[in-house]
Amino acid sequence: MLQEPKNSELLSHQRGDSEYVHQSDSKSKKLLAAACFLTLGFAVIEIIGGYVSNSLALLSDAGHMVTDSASLLFALMASILSQRAASPQYSYGLAKAEVVSALINGLVMFVVVGWIFYEAIQRLTNPQPVHGLGVAVVAVIGLLVNIAVAWTLSKDSKNINTKAALLHVLGDLLGSVAAILAGLIIFFGGPEQADPILSMFVSCLILKSSYSIVKTSLRLLLDGVPDGLSYHEIGATMSNVPGILSVHDLHIWNMTGSEVALSAHVTINNFQNWPEILDLIREALDAKYGITHITVQPEEESKK
Repeated sequence: MLQEPKNSELLSHQRGDSEYVHQSDSKSKKLLAAACFLTLGFAVIEIIGGYVSNSLALLSDAGHMVTDSASLLFALMASILSQRAASPQYSYGLAKAEVVSALINGLVMFVVVGWIFYEAIQRLTNPQPVHGLGVAVVAVIGLLVNIAVAWTLSKDSKNINTKAALLHVLGDLLGSVAAILAGLIIFFGGPEQADPILSMFVSCLILKSSYSIVKTSLRLLLDGVPDGLSYHEIGATMSNVPGILSVHDLHIWNMTGSEVALSAHVTINNFQNWPEILDLIREALDAKYGITHITVQPEEESKK
């Protein structure tokens, strides 16, 4: 009767395996927690300020910040999940929870932008009085808060989950700038339509960045070839390793936003040389592309 291997044996990495541990190396938990606290705290202040001053720019920025607070909280939960080690149920761990979080954050921003445009069009056709000075004062405070939050999150900008959260905060930062401009324009006698127009301008900038996050997240979830890597070039590099006759069934994908994995079948002329060939493959992929998590199956050339 065959003895069933222990889970720890199946999940462990032995000598010669890659060093990847199937966990996110994100340092973002504390950063996300701090950003969430600051964002939610000021969102309450901005909602009150927007209501009192009747400013769409402030209310839309407050809407951003409330949404961002939820997004940051969700990103924090995903970051915690991604730290969990691989298990029999999730042999690659839960590192891609951060990618799912980034995708949801990007999609939520589309909804927020749609709401802002709808409200802005209503304000353009039916202008409403706005307290310019009050808008500018609250927006300046919001700008300082957003700068602090953006600076905090920028410390871990390589992580796509944190990058998506940073996108939300940068959208808030732009919203604060727009609100300041709108408040000053109205305070100095300019048209009240400046408030919705600037809100729409900021929304267009946010929409472009949101599309980029959604596109990247979908590529990661669909195991697309990572940006900056050429599928055909990597295949050619492996084919040029001494002892390899051909490469097929090649797959290259992201384990997380920063960790790249590769699997392939290679045809060789002599199995006795396989240990040396495998070492050459590892060295070539690591040196040229930084790929260390590889699985290569050798197949001996068929004899006819």
